[in-house]
Amino acid sequence: MPGDNAAASIAKAAKAAFEASQLIPSSERARALYEIRKELEAAKDAILAANRADLEAAQKEVDAGRMSSSLLKRLDLTKGDKWESMLQGVTDVAELPDPTGNVTYANELDDGLELYRVSCPIGVLLVIFEARPEVVVNIAALAIKSGNAAILKGGKESNETSQLLSKAIQTALSKTAIPSTYIQAIQTRAEVSALLELDQYIDLVIPRGSNSLVRNIQNNTRIPVMGHADGLCSVFIDESADVKKAVRIAVDSKTDYPAACNAAETLILHEKTLSTVWPEVAKALLAADVTLLCDEPSLAVLRSLSPAPANFASHVQPSTPEAYSTEHLSLTLSVKTLPSLGDAIKWINAHSSHHTDSIVTEDERAASTFCRGVDSAGTFVNASTRFADGFRYGFGTEVGISTGRIHARGPVGLEGLVTYKYMMRSKGEQGHVVGEFGAGEGKKRYKHRKFDAAHVPF
Repeated sequence: MPGDNAAASIAKAAKAAFEASQLIPSSERARALYEIRKELEAAKDAILAANRADLEAAQKEVDAGRMSSSLLKRLDLTKGDKWESMLQGVTDVAELPDPTGNVTYANELDDGLELYRVSCPIGVLLVIFEARPEVVVNIAALAIKSGNAAILKGGKESNETSQLLSKAIQTALSKTAIPSTYIQAIQTRAEVSALLELDQYIDLVIPRGSNSLVRNIQNNTRIPVMGHADGLCSVFIDESADVKKAVRIAVDSKTDYPAACNAAETLILHEKTLSTVWPEVAKALLAADVTLLCDEPSLAVLRSLSPAPANFASHVQPSTPEAYSTEHLSLTLSVKTLPSLGDAIKWINAHSSHHTDSIVTEDERAASTFCRGVDSAGTFVNASTRFADGFRYGFGTEVGISTGRIHARGPVGLEGLVTYKYMMRSKGEQGHVVGEFGAGEGKKRYKHRKFDAAHVPF
C-alpha cells in the first residue's frame, strides 16, 4: 500500500539519520537546541495564531460532544506560562550534561584488556501524542540532546500548531550538522499503523495521551512501548496529618491542572480524620468548585455540617465502585475512608495506576512506610502529586511519565532515553583471545580489577 511505502521511507530515513549522527559531537547537538529556541521565538506569532485556530476547531468538537473538555484544555499553548515553559525547557535541556558517552562500569579483565559499559542513545523513537502541541518541542529537544532520532505524530486536534512547531525545528536543524530527517513529523493514523510494524527501524514507541490510545498501541506492535495508560493518583490523609497541610496539598493536587495525568483523582481518609481534618479539607475543595464523590462515612460527616456548604447539593454525591477506577481529568474527586495506613497502601496498590501517590502526615514512620509500601513511580510526603513532572524534577522537560518497571520509571528525561553498550580494548602486543584463559595448566586467569573511569579513553 502507498501509505506503508511512505511510512517505510520515513522509518528508513530516521534510522539512517540516527546512524549518521553518532559521530557528531555533543556540542553540535546542544547548538541545535539553541537554534530551535531562536526559531520558535521568531515564529511565535504565527504559531500562536495556528494554536487559536486549532482551539476554535476543537471547541466546536466539544460543543458537538465529539471531544472532551479536558482534551481541549491540553491543547491551549497560551494557558498560563506554557509557552515560556516550553522555551525554557529547550534551554534547560541544552544546558544539561550530555547523557551519552558516560562510563558506568569499568573492569580490567587482564593486563592491558579493559572493558567499559558506556551510555549511548536508544536509536529511533516513535512518539505519538494527543493535543499538547508543546510535546513536539519537548520530544525534539530531548531526542536531539540524547542522540536519538524521532518520528512525531500529534493528534489531529493540534495539527495546525504542530505543523508550524515542526517547521521551526526543521529550519533550525538545517543550520547545523544534524541530518534534516533526524526529527520528522507524520500526520495520519495509517502512517502510525504502518510504522508500528517496522521494528527493524524503530526502537521505542512512546505514547502520550488517553488510556485508549496507549492501550491500542501496546496491543498493536512488537516494538517496546514506554508510557502509562492512566493517571489515577491519590492523596492519603493520615491520622497525624496537619490540617493546613492537608488542605493545601489536597486542593493543589486536584485543582492546579485537573486535566493533567498527575492530578489527584482519589482522596483517601484515615477514619480518625473524619471529624477533624476532613471537614476543613472538604470545605476547601468545595470552595474550589470540586465535585466530591464520597463513600458513606465521608458523606455522613458532610451531611452533618452546619451550616452546610452553599454548593453541597450540587457538588456532593455518593460514590460508586467505578468512581475509584476513573481518571476524571476534571474538578471531580473520589473520596474513600479506610481504617489504617496499611489498608490505604493495599487500596492504592490495588486501585491506582502506579503513577504518583502522596501521604499527608506528621509521623516519620508512617511517611517511610507509605513511600516504601506504595508501588508507584512516585511516592511523596506532604507534597502535591502535581510535582510529578520532568521540568519540576530538573530534567529540563520530559517525554512522558512511565509507570512501567523496566528501563525507565516516572518522568522520563534524558537518562530514560539512553541505554548502554560495552566497549572493550586490548593494549596487548598480540591482542587478546579467549583461548588463552581457563582453569587448565598454562591457562591465564581473569584478573577482574575494577577501576574508575568517567569516559572511554579511546
